[in-house]
Amino acid sequence: MRVDILSKEYPPAVYGGAGVHVEELVRALRARGDVDVQVRAFGAPRDEPGTTGYPDLPELAQANAALQTLGVDVTMAADCEGADLLHSHTWYANMAGHLGALLAGAPHVISAHSLEPLRPWKAEQLGGGYRVSSWVEKTAYEAAAGVIAVSHGMKADILKCYPSIDPAKVAVVHNGIDSTDWQPDTSDAAKDVCRQYGMDPDKPSILFVGRITRQKGLPHLLRAAHQLPPDVQVVLCAGAPDTPEIKAEVEGLMDELRQTRDGVVMIAEHLPRAKVIALESHATVFACPSVYEPLGIVNLEAMACDAAVVATRTGGIPEVVVDGETGWLVDIEQRDDGTGTPLDPAKFENDLAAALTEAVSDPARARAMGQAGRRRAVEQFSWSAIGDRTMAVYQEVLARS
Repeated sequence: MRVDILSKEYPPAVYGGAGVHVEELVRALRARGDVDVQVRAFGAPRDEPGTTGYPDLPELAQANAALQTLGVDVTMAADCEGADLLHSHTWYANMAGHLGALLAGAPHVISAHSLEPLRPWKAEQLGGGYRVSSWVEKTAYEAAAGVIAVSHGMKADILKCYPSIDPAKVAVVHNGIDSTDWQPDTSDAAKDVCRQYGMDPDKPSILFVGRITRQKGLPHLLRAAHQLPPDVQVVLCAGAPDTPEIKAEVEGLMDELRQTRDGVVMIAEHLPRAKVIALESHATVFACPSVYEPLGIVNLEAMACDAAVVATRTGGIPEVVVDGETGWLVDIEQRDDGTGTPLDPAKFENDLAAALTEAVSDPARARAMGQAGRRRAVEQFSWSAIGDRTMAVYQEVLARS
């Protein structure tokens, strides 16, 4: 059986959780030996066998970014004839999957990593292109032979946003973690990495890793950080801002925080995995203040590095972080308008600060929760099991088609 996997992100161009998912899923499926996996990804040619890169079309260089995406989708779809099944990831590749499936006469499966109706702030980034991306996603989802949600929370969101989809077509397969790649590193070299970026590995710290985007809730964390004990470091490994506006907002909040406390560190560059592991292995607690998170693969990565997690009780996060066992979940009441905005931002920020303070005030408890988190990541979220579950979805879809 030949499966064509279509994605914007694929190594070496991986910048988010969806890209990590595709990389690891492809590895797991190819390791099975019973499926021919062809990867079709945006960007430059790849040296990897069975993987093809598709650059932007020069004719669309001045067009809206959404139209540039569709140009790549069309060229990608043209190569899908002969596939038995197509599997696309994120709206960027959904139209390639939709068109390619029509050409090939094969079923199209979509993995839902996020949903455009629940990310309305993207209109700031894409302008009219957000209307295009929303149309692409709706068209592809409603026509797909199967949809894979990365959490039960995500499945509920899919059915709410696209009520015409048959619930029987939506399967839940969680994201995973490679616990051999992600594991604690407490070596002297890892401590040196921390010091290189301004984090003292021997002092209490709170670490955030993620893009600067509305859904990650970074401004809420920065406001909450004013309430933390004065000796606690706040380390942000944060880059790739969605817009100049949110970049300016975060930088302004950082400047305000630095006026009241020391140990505020911003790492704007995209760090290689080994350096992220070094930071996560020495953080007292990992913070995930997201207002929208279908699953939160960053939490799995931190847990695999023995880090306790303080995270928002929203989306798929409670399916990963067990409150009182692997970390702390912070309640949030949110607007029902797709933005995820807290109804009472001050209360959310106060509750977030309280949970973070509790975590850093008892390092031994946080360490025990971090160890429990690694056990959970290893036992419940292995990629080999997720590859098997994904293959089972493929077989069910083919049986229905």
